[in-house]
Amino acid sequence: MTTEHTQDDASQRATGAGSRLGVAGWMRRIGWGVLALFLAAFAVFESVKYGLPTTAAMLLFFALPDLVRLAGVRPPGLLFQAVHRVWIPLAVLAGYTFGPIVWPPLFTAGLGWLTRIAVERVFGRGLPLAGDQR
Repeated sequence: MTTEHTQDDASQRATGAGSRLGVAGWMRRIGWGVLALFLAAFAVFESVKYGLPTTAAMLLFFALPDLVRLAGVRPPGLLFQAVHRVWIPLAVLAGYTFGPIVWPPLFTAGLGWLTRIAVERVFGRGLPLAGDQR
């Protein structure tokens, strides 16, 4: 009986069938998912309100991590890490909100970028955690 249990555990670890996230991991992913839905809805609202330049900025910055990867930047490079950090688009959004700049494409670019980061975190494709082997 213990041999079967040990083989079953080993096969789950090998195939990734076991849940490695735990409750906290799932709650974190659900939180990122709710944030991603809110940010996407807000970005679409702003794009409809302000027109084509805001839509183009949102889509361009939503695709920014892919564009950086197509340019040849690979992990763990500094630019790769920069486009996957939450605080940079968050600083853009806060700076636009509280600063003197009034240019809606900048705001929707930050929304698109932050939406992309949230979507990647939902699917577990964000920055690797310390000690994570990917």
